Amino acid sequence: MKIQDVRRNAFAMPLTSPAFPPGPYRFMRREFLVITYRTDLDALRAVVPEPLEVTEPLVKYEFIRMPDSTGFGDYTESGQVIPVHLRTERGVEQGAYVHSMYLNDHPPIAGGRELWGFPKKLAQPSFSYETDVIVGTLDYGRVRVASATMGFKHRPLDPGPVLAGIAQPNFLLKIIPHVDGTPRICELVRYHMVDVTLHGAWTAPGSLELHPHALAPVADLPVQKIETAVHYIADMTLALGTVEHDYLA
Repeated sequence: MKIQDVRRNAFAMPLTSPAFPPGPYRFMRREFLVITYRTDLDALRAVVPEPLEVTEPLVKYEFIRMPDSTGFGDYTESGQVIPVHLRTERGVEQGAYVHSMYLNDHPPIAGGRELWGFPKKLAQPSFSYETDVIVGTLDYGRVRVASATMGFKHRPLDPGPVLAGIAQPNFLLKIIPHVDGTPRICELVRYHMVDVTLHGAWTAPGSLELHPHALAPVADLPVQKIETAVHYIADMTLALGTVEHDYLA
């Protein structure tokens, strides 16, 4: 293969059979179970990178069912998202820092890490229904790491705040090492979900239990009090990102 062919065709590894296709990436009927809980503020500040700021001791624990996603197929995801603020020339922005993600599908793990810097690891999340209850679980190997429950569609939610939350910027810490093991890329990345169609949103009583694990340390942000439980279904597109801050510059 000629040098110019490598330059023209190199999108992702491996060169001749990339682990994921080029975007954009569209998700149809993406289903969320989100338990928002209070935790230890010092523990949050220890894991959220500057220039992002934590102002409230809140964490959103998410289980996401993705039955139809362009290029990535049918898979499930689970992890923690932290509400944050970012001070810019435009003022103070509200957004969310993606702290941890666990998936059962290789293409979105590879694509998420290489393109945006999503903190994705391989595990076994599940999203299911037990008659009148929505159930989310996360297993790392044979070990149960997280479990959540929520009543099924007890009360509908006003779509406005749900759509506003989806529209907020999201932030990631993208880290790619050099061949000698030193950091080659270390960036704070901003991305958005766009072209959103909300099919419905509901709230109900919810519960969340986190278990200590050496390699899936979700319990390091312990549950002190459940604030809300939200279930919603939406179509959306994952837009490509921009660099907000270069830590190596």
